[in-house]
Amino acid sequence: MAPPLPTSLPLEFLERHDLAAPGCPMSSLRSPGDTPFSQMQYLDVLDTLRQAPDGNLAVYIHVPFCHVRCLYCACDTTVTHSLEKVDQYLDALEREMDMVTERIGRRRPIQQLHIGGGTPNHLNEPQLARLMEIVENHFTLTPESCASIECNPRRASVGQLELIHGLGFERVSFGVQDLNTDVQRAIGRVQSLNMVRDVFLTSRQTGFESINLDLVYGLPFQTPRGFQATLDQVLDLGPDRVACFSYAHDPARRPHQHAINTAHLPTPAEKLALFHRAVRTFTEAGYRWVGLDLFVLEDDELYEAQTAGRLYRNSLGYTTSADRQVLAFGPSGTAEVADALIRNESDLRVWQMRLNNGQFPVAWGRRLDEADRRRRQAMLHLMCNLQLPASSAADLDHEYEQLCRKAEQGLVEISDEGIRVTPQGRYILHGLCSEQDDLIDSSSQWRFRMSS
Repeated sequence: MAPPLPTSLPLEFLERHDLAAPGCPMSSLRSPGDTPFSQMQYLDVLDTLRQAPDGNLAVYIHVPFCHVRCLYCACDTTVTHSLEKVDQYLDALEREMDMVTERIGRRRPIQQLHIGGGTPNHLNEPQLARLMEIVENHFTLTPESCASIECNPRRASVGQLELIHGLGFERVSFGVQDLNTDVQRAIGRVQSLNMVRDVFLTSRQTGFESINLDLVYGLPFQTPRGFQATLDQVLDLGPDRVACFSYAHDPARRPHQHAINTAHLPTPAEKLALFHRAVRTFTEAGYRWVGLDLFVLEDDELYEAQTAGRLYRNSLGYTTSADRQVLAFGPSGTAEVADALIRNESDLRVWQMRLNNGQFPVAWGRRLDEADRRRRQAMLHLMCNLQLPASSAADLDHEYEQLCRKAEQGLVEISDEGIRVTPQGRYILHGLCSEQDDLIDSSSQWRFRMSS
């Protein structure tokens, strides 16, 4: 059961805490100690997966292309207008799937497929069709499979959306970020409300089962009044899910962010107040707050799972399936297989070169031992379900001491029954858990608004 929401956040709380969660979860990943993961180690992981042919399996594909670089972006992507470059990527993607399925078995059924980026709908219609042909040549999508894709509304057309739906995608997510013109100009992503509305309504008419919108708070020129207008306009559209990400300004890692004038960014306190405004707006409109920054309808399976204390999170995001294994393909794709966390090379050229040389394009990885696995399960349970039974809290190591310090700040409550996140603690949930160690952050490829 989620804790009740505070009607307001004290100024001292706003000033002390900053939601520094990534603006795009894909590139927030840090390597677990920069641990190399050898070809033999990866083969061992795939062999373990092969021994469970009926396992609960998901596939993530990272499409690393955009037509322009948005200034706020933290995703692993490449700006290109070259059809040849995209075709070469698809060639390499096919090789990667060949190599993996040769080891684990071809045409294995998958329960979930998610295409992320980048901008997956940067691909033209023949390339999108080829992408799905590659998937279906290596894996089996069953009637129970859930297929989802991320799209830029500025690249969407009626014909493209009809094709995407016809290829079997049931869920689509659009990046809205903010609908204020001043904010859009400052981040290099101008898209009118009318255009977003047209794309949204076209998606409804096309027949997508779930349409999800992404917002970002903490952007330049965002004000309480302007952000409230965006929230109200999004509510008028009636999305099935809304993700509300925090902008992380880190030009040292993302040089294009130097184009954003820090003088125009809200302060940490102002940013946290913007998120509180989003929480109040969506929950008062009947949405339910799941995890850190996802809002869903009351009958959504993720909310039902959180209410029942059985929500889980894997490298794709929030899910109702605790035993789902995730294979990842493409640059920077992060897999979670056989108690191992593994990430591909993020550089497109390096990823392609490794595959051209007949090597798996793995950059780093970590195989969890039993103690690590239990600790990770415990922290994920707290992050997902906002409470942790005492029996599971016993699996924690140094994390317990850190949570005790959080209890002194009023962010969690610790009792004989276990650990519970407080209403104020929910606002910095990512920090409560991700600072513990790489067991949490190394799986942060979460696009949970699409998870099932």
